Amino acid sequence: MKQIEVVAAIIRKGDKIFTTQRGYGEWKDWWEFPGGKVEKGETPEEALRREIREELSAEISVDEFLCMVEYDYPKFHLTMHCYLCSLSTDTLHLNEHEAAKWLGKDELNSVKWLPADLEVIKRLMQRIRIAG
Repeated sequence: MKQIEVVAAIIRKGDKIFTTQRGYGEWKDWWEFPGGKVEKGETPEEALRREIREELSAEISVDEFLCMVEYDYPKFHLTMHCYLCSLSTDTLHLNEHEAAKWLGKDELNSVKWLPADLEVIKRLMQRIRIAG
């Protein structure tokens, strides 16, 4: 099975989390955390900063590793490194996604998440319960 390694940014602002809706491909209209593939020679943190620049024309601070998710999609195995992040710039521009939302913890289940991202939501909710 094909192996894909990606990174995801869980961008926080106050008590809200930034989410994006895919605008292309097999999973069009599903929601995800922004990010993308790790290129050869990149650390996950470098890949994440590059992907956010490409996808959102924004700069982020990679604050803390949250989790790694392994998920088998029908056509590939995904390894996703997930990081809690904050914005270093004030504006975001959707270069690849069709929509975006800032969601509070009570709104996280209001969108149709990609299956691997559902695992991240579970970890995030556990963390919020512990911290709260």
